[in-house]
Amino acid sequence: MAKEEPPSVSKDLQKFQRNLSLLIKSFQNNSKVVAFTKSPMGQYLDRHPFLALSMLVFVAMSAVPVGFFLLLVVLSSLAALVGVLLLEGLVISVGGVTLLCVLCGLVFISLALSGTIIVCYVVVSSLINYWFSSRMMCLSQDPPPAREPCSKRHPEPSTFCAALLSPLVYYLMATR
Repeated sequence: MAKEEPPSVSKDLQKFQRNLSLLIKSFQNNSKVVAFTKSPMGQYLDRHPFLALSMLVFVAMSAVPVGFFLLLVVLSSLAALVGVLLLEGLVISVGGVTLLCVLCGLVFISLALSGTIIVCYVVVSSLINYWFSSRMMCLSQDPPPAREPCSKRHPEPSTFCAALLSPLVYYLMATR
């Protein structure tokens, strides 16, 4: 026997949805965000959301290595002032090559992480939509007859798989 959710849960979800939509609207109405979205780069990223997410993840992940590299450059420049000119050139060269290797690795990691995030989003949203649509269908219909419980009126597993995969296929086709 399925437990019914108390009405306060749906009110809390509605309140959370209102607060989240207000936060998103305030972010979208920011003058700097509006200026960026009207720029050619912003329009390109708006048409390519996977690339935008990949760039965001890459920039966030590369902040620490770039910061360490800049710290290394400043410290080696201070050491050059003391008189270690050869060591500075060697350290900056090795540091630059190391930074290049780290950033190339972060590109691949950010692409994989962005793909994983998008797949998880599609799967979770499909599961939530399937669960709520089947519950709403059971709640909105007349009480089930004694010979056919509500749980047997759910779609077949093959229908569930199609409902789960259709948003993923649609997204992949839309991004081409």
